[in-house]
Amino acid sequence: MTKNKVHVKIGGASYTIVTEDEAEYVEALADEISENMRAIINSNPSLSMTQAAVLVALDNADASKKATASADNLRAQIKDYLEDSARARMEVDVARREVERLNREISDLRDKLAAK
Repeated sequence: MTKNKVHVKIGGASYTIVTEDEAEYVEALADEISENMRAIINSNPSLSMTQAAVLVALDNADASKKATASADNLRAQIKDYLEDSARARMEVDVARREVERLNREISDLRDKLAAK
């Protein structure tokens, strides 16, 4: 994949990011980080840019860990549902074979009754 050089501004500082992602995506990330830093500084003007950046990083790390845990939980639930579905399909197959066997038995008994 091709590398893109993306120039962004975060918290007043300019950065050049080399990435495989689209420029618009990286710029949107930078805008989001910058906005989060501005919001933190507006709520507590005594913080430095570095402190605001650390708080944004902590918030993002927290959100990432929670999203990963949620995704892991969803994967486990899906796995359980798939296992339940496979088990139910097997039970249906067993029940279908039993129904077929019983239908043959009924047919045989009817034939015996008709022959008498």
